[in-house]
Amino acid sequence: MDISNSDRAKVLVQALPYIQKYAGKTIVVKYGGNAMVNNDLKDAVMSDIVLMQLVGINVVLVHGGGPEISGMLKKIGKESRFVDGLRVTDGETIEVVQMVLAGKVNKDLVQLLESYGGRSVGLCGLDGGMLKAEKLSDDLGYVGEITKVNTEIISNATSNGYIPIIATVAGGENGEVFNVNADIAAARIAAEMGAEKIILMTDIRGLLRDKDDEDTIIPVVNVSDVPKLQNQGIITGGMIPKIDCCVEAVRRGVGRAHIIDGRIPHSILIEMFSDEGIGTMLY
Repeated sequence: MDISNSDRAKVLVQALPYIQKYAGKTIVVKYGGNAMVNNDLKDAVMSDIVLMQLVGINVVLVHGGGPEISGMLKKIGKESRFVDGLRVTDGETIEVVQMVLAGKVNKDLVQLLESYGGRSVGLCGLDGGMLKAEKLSDDLGYVGEITKVNTEIISNATSNGYIPIIATVAGGENGEVFNVNADIAAARIAAEMGAEKIILMTDIRGLLRDKDDEDTIIPVVNVSDVPKLQNQGIITGGMIPKIDCCVEAVRRGVGRAHIIDGRIPHSILIEMFSDEGIGTMLY
């Protein structure tokens, strides 16, 4: 019992300088992957975020919801189609995206976070003109490329002690609704908020030198080295857009960008409050 208490004390002492460092700062977390599906992992993420809020960090949670959208489309007999990892979004599909993302998924997360003692407010990119977008390509339909970010409503929420939980649908200049990539939205929001960090939760340990060997993780990457890693074939497939988002965020002024393994319970706290960290950090 004494050893256990001593270990707990060491953990808290180790965390103290990080708590002091990040108090009052903004951290944007992109929440997705298995951590949104597995109930134990969902609980761990919510408790991590509430703890961060309690020690004075302004947390902004940006979420996707691809599996839930696909599930609802299947229920209405509509097939999900993807081009280069992006969902083809016709008029009927964007209605489902808006309903599922800004409705059920968003409000479920609000309720779950509140059950852990957090204070949260559910928002989407349409609220307060937060995210403006234009059509990315005719082939993809209502998939948007972000043209403008207005963080006023997000700042209002954090300054009043609420954790904004943001669904990534955006408004067009002519009243359209667009489905936008949650990683990109999180990166743009982090940049406009002047965030200290952006954390992307994924289903992989981080950037790997060998994609088939999780022990080959690259813990730290300078954004200037990214082109070389791409040429070496290390950054491939689904990791390309995630790395691009991190590079974009850092170049727009975010202090650090992290790609972490959301399959590990409390991976956010390990990244935030320990000497070792977790995943891949870009700076």
